[in-house]
Order: sequence, then C-alpha cells, then structure tokens
Amino acid sequence: MRETKKKKKKLLWIMLSIIGVLVLGTGGYAFYLYKSAADTVASIHEDIDREKSEKRTEEVEFTEKDPISILLMGVDEREGDAGRSDSLILMTVNPNTNTTQMVSIPRDTRTEIVGKGKQDKINHAYAFGGTEMAINTVEHFLDVPVDYFVKINMESFKDTVDAVGGVEVNNTLDFTYEGYHFTKGTTSLDGKKALAYTRMRYEDPRGDFGRQDRQRQVIEAVIKKGANVSSITKFGDMFGVVRDNVKTNLTFDEMWEIQANYKAASANLEQFQVKGTGDKIDGIYYYIVPEEERLALSNQLKEHLEITTNTASTN
Repeated sequence: MRETKKKKKKLLWIMLSIIGVLVLGTGGYAFYLYKSAADTVASIHEDIDREKSEKRTEEVEFTEKDPISILLMGVDEREGDAGRSDSLILMTVNPNTNTTQMVSIPRDTRTEIVGKGKQDKINHAYAFGGTEMAINTVEHFLDVPVDYFVKINMESFKDTVDAVGGVEVNNTLDFTYEGYHFTKGTTSLDGKKALAYTRMRYEDPRGDFGRQDRQRQVIEAVIKKGANVSSITKFGDMFGVVRDNVKTNLTFDEMWEIQANYKAASANLEQFQVKGTGDKIDGIYYYIVPEEERLALSNQLKEHLEITTNTASTN
C-alpha cells in the first residue's frame, strides 16, 4: 500500500538547517554561532492560536521522550499573492525506538478544508487561512496531532543554495524548464537553477512525487555543504536566509531539548508517500486518496506517536 525506503541519514528539511547549525561551531566560532542562532530563532518565531493540538490529551514532555510530530511546509509566496503550501511533509520522531517517519502529502490531495467546510485541494488551506488552517487540515486528514511546524518560503531555495556556494545533485531526468536545460547525471546548481530544478513537475512522469524527490536532493545537498562550511561569512549568509524565509513555533529552548533528547532518532528514517490516483471533478484535477489507504496510514502514524489507533472515517 505504501512505498517504504529505509535510509540512514540526518533529519531532512529546514529543521536540521536550524537545529543542526546550533551544533556546527567549534573553537572560535562557538559563541558567535550560539548568539547568532539564538537571535535568529527569536526572529523567526510565529505563534499560532493554541497551546497544544486538540488531538493530544496531554502536552509533550521532551524530558520524558514523548514522540513528537512536526509539519514541514514549503510555501510558495510571491508578491501580491496569499501563497499556497507547495510541499507538505509530516515528520514523526520517536526517541524510544530511535526512528523517524516522514510522510509526503501531495499538494492536490482532495480533503475537507477545516474552517471552510468544503472539499478542496489540501494546499489551498494555507491560502484560505494561513498556517493555522493548514495545520488543522492536515490534522483532520491524517487524524494525528501536529505538535510543531517549520515553514519555509520556496522562493528562498535560490538564496539558500547561493549562501553555501552552490550545490551538486544527481539528476535522473533530462528536461528543460524556465530556460535551463538539465541533463542526466551530476549537475551543478546555483540558486536560480536550483529553484527551476525543484519547481518542474508536468514534464516528470512521476509528477509531484518526482518534484518532491528533486526538492529533497537540493535540501540534502545544502545541508551537506552547509555542515562543511568553515567561514563565519558563510554562516552569516545562512542565518540571514533563515531569518528572511523561515517561520516556526519552536522556541530556542525547545530546539535544544529536541537536539538533546531526540537526535538519535535521525539515524533511522522511513519515508512514505500517500497513495492515491489522479482524477477530475467538475473539470478540476485532484489527487484522490482511498479511505482505506488514509486509515492505514493514520494508524501507522499513531503507532509511531504511541497514541490510540483505530482512526475513524472523515466522511
């Protein structure tokens, strides 16, 4: 029912870019990094109107190593546009089993938009009601709590890549997009090329799933390159990119707690994709997820979060 890949690697997406950077410094860089990281996290904090998810009976305790969930949102926000959630990945972290699960939710997934009372594409929730509506909709769709979120403006891909001096990826598809031609094999990307590389989907036989793979390639390359940066100037550039393009409800202290109590869970990562089929309703394309698939995935996530299973139907 689901494609599963077991990979030993670091936590994906901007969470590592933020948390990981706190521990990159050694020697003369340590105080600079700590102070800059603390200031950066304070500047990107975004509160949402709730203390904890309604799908939790008790608050998460980091010191008790309660499993947690983090919604990673890649948001496509351009001038004069409310924006949409271009990518949605729910990450669950269980420090008791030292495992991390990541579920990619296709942007065209048809589901109820919580707060609008209608069925629509899941990525429209952000356009209708911002971060909070997007979180509530994902919670309703998967019937699991979203404890924290990290949101990045996809436009900042180019700034992030340029901040580390460009990256290399292994391209598996020959294609042309936005004036750039990408050949198969090892491909060097600057910021503008990386943005084009991660945006194309219609020429890809795998559609959204192919684009998500390319996004992960660039993010992993940025993390790998960033971890080897030894210049304070480069760190300054990276902190600047984070300040301008990332928002989260995690505090600096919570990030330290996660680093201290959950780090080992990054050693075992399982990635899943929501299975479904494309179809048109009233002339509009949607990604339709069978109810049995949604229920099975929801129960799997609940088990990983160590909460009660037997998810009910959303219909």
